Amino acid sequence: MSIDETTRNASQLTLQIWHPDCWTLQSTRAVSAGLIAHGVYETGDVVNARLTAYADARESIDELVEVIDQSSLTRDVKEIHEYLNPSVRTSAAGNATQELLVTYDATHSIYDAFISRGFVPDSEIRVQDGNEYWTVIISEDRSQIQERLDEIRAEMHADIDVEGMKSPQTQTCGSSPRAALSERQREVFELAQQRGYYSWPRQTSASDLADDFDVSKTTLLEHLRKAESKLLNEF
Repeated sequence: MSIDETTRNASQLTLQIWHPDCWTLQSTRAVSAGLIAHGVYETGDVVNARLTAYADARESIDELVEVIDQSSLTRDVKEIHEYLNPSVRTSAAGNATQELLVTYDATHSIYDAFISRGFVPDSEIRVQDGNEYWTVIISEDRSQIQERLDEIRAEMHADIDVEGMKSPQTQTCGSSPRAALSERQREVFELAQQRGYYSWPRQTSASDLADDFDVSKTTLLEHLRKAESKLLNEF
């Protein structure tokens, strides 16, 4: 495929991700602090990640580092006291920051599941309140993107929500993409948007939305995923 064709087919997605046995999710849910992953490097069965921890107070940073260090899912945590990249300090959303190097087992990482399927990270990965927020680029059609996301969901037992999408095709004229949704799917999707389900950080949960519709969380997520799939295909 030529460079021009690849460019025309490239799409940028913003994703919210949860998956089990993940130390970043567990630690940020336990402590009022967040993480920004600047680099994730996998070698064999080991992953080394360079991150910035951020919080409103230094005490929360120290608590986060302790939780990460004590986690059974990590091998080693090192604090970097001389900032290798000063711009990192200003990009973190907090009054206190600390750069970290964390080593952990690759079996607890979802990173390779995305990379091996053609998803390329387009910005830093942010972790807050027990969820990861990714921006990725992929050069595939919409049905293939949805299929690969479903593969990752099944393989990693992950919750993956598509919060936004940009591509050259979204600039074309036509009927509203939401016309393809069923009435129920449109109701669920629009309420999720209104309540801040697709905001960062998320302002409501799937469980709360499910209660509003008097359905199970599984049913609610199924409505959202079908809506997301149809919107992807329409775009």
